Amino acid sequence: MLFYRAALPLSRQTLTFVSGLLRAHRREIGSAWRKLNTTQQALLVLAYLRKGEPFPEVGAGFEVSATTCWRYVNETVELLAARAPKLRAALRKAKREGMAYVIIDGTLIPIDRVFADRPFYSGKHTMHGMNLQVIASPGGTILWVSSELPGSTHDTAAARIWQILAALRDAGLIALGDKGYHGYDETGQHVTTPYKGRNKPESYKDANQAHARLRGPGERANAQLKHWRILRKLRCCPRRAGQLAKAIHVLQNYELTTG
Repeated sequence: MLFYRAALPLSRQTLTFVSGLLRAHRREIGSAWRKLNTTQQALLVLAYLRKGEPFPEVGAGFEVSATTCWRYVNETVELLAARAPKLRAALRKAKREGMAYVIIDGTLIPIDRVFADRPFYSGKHTMHGMNLQVIASPGGTILWVSSELPGSTHDTAAARIWQILAALRDAGLIALGDKGYHGYDETGQHVTTPYKGRNKPESYKDANQAHARLRGPGERANAQLKHWRILRKLRCCPRRAGQLAKAIHVLQNYELTTG
């Protein structure tokens, strides 16, 4: 096996943040000696999430086995995901910060599965994956990421499962969604979508253009998640998609606040 040095496009503050979480966790559980200290473990996990390389390759760079690498990653991801905000808390905070609206969007995390696994197959994207719901600020900052659902789940069904409409009502916020959420909020008071159909009047076309302009910046949230290559195609258990996305949400927002 060949080895090489590579750069990781993350700040030193993020490494310090993750290693601090690990240090506190090891003290809490009374962890015995480990081959990697907390800083090395944090760097291993950040490299895995950012680069998306298999466990044997990442572990080899730190002189640990694939099993040890897997254990270190799972431990750290769980610690990070636990710090991700809950839906209602995230929306209440958005309201306190004076946001006039939020953007809701679904994204598919591709997975390594065969065609026979029908529950994971998304007809919209024509691939296997896991459905995640993402709520972002008007500027594109991620506010909340849901847990995972099979890729065959429609965005409207996913929004109902996570009770997003009820949370928006409680927070007194409006969410802008794409046509996939059409009919989710029958009153149109808390989830607004573009007008559908052909030969629309000019007023409808103007409204759709304004809607798209407002949603545009917020759609960067999904791109921010998939900038971490681990979410471009999962080779681990599909049921870990949500936890990985929540961990990345915490890291991504930490980067933005300290950058």
